[in-house]
Amino acid sequence: MKAPKGKFVWTATVGEKGQIVIPKQARDIFGINPGDTIVLLGDIKRGIAIPPNGAFNHLLEQAFSDKESDDE
Repeated sequence: MKAPKGKFVWTATVGEKGQIVIPKQARDIFGINPGDTIVLLGDIKRGIAIPPNGAFNHLLEQAFSDKESDDE
């Protein structure tokens, strides 16, 4: 079965220290480099997801902006 365009599946092995290695093809596609920090989202029913870099930028900008809210 051929995967739909832009969809990928990889496997990773968890080491003794609980570490995983992200496959090279995945790192290349998503621009993950040594020293980068990634976010893992977990859901008991749906599993673990790693959102793309920058996925939360807009939310963080709003949360940490210097603008005063109307509630103050």
